[in-house]
Amino acid sequence: NTVWAFATAAVAAPELFEAIAGEARTRIREFNPQAMANTVWAFATASVAAPELFEAIAGEARTRIRKFNSQNMANTVWAFATAAVAAP
Repeated sequence: NTVWAFATAAVAAPELFEAIAGEARTRIREFNPQAMANTVWAFATASVAAPELFEAIAGEARTRIRKFNSQNMANTVWAFATAAVAAP
């Protein structure tokens, strides 16, 4: 996950994050639970606002919540809280 790597390395890349947010929203159904969790974690860690992406991930996660393991769940909840995004 590219945004995860940039967030982990603390490398600012707002244009990259914006481009990935747009593409990820259209392909969110292809993401597994770990990819969804890592993606929102990266945006929250990098302090990059992406409300439409968070909304898309919240919607998709809701339909597949039983497939999330405890780590996926914890990272996703942490990301939403850190980014101050209320899940619908």
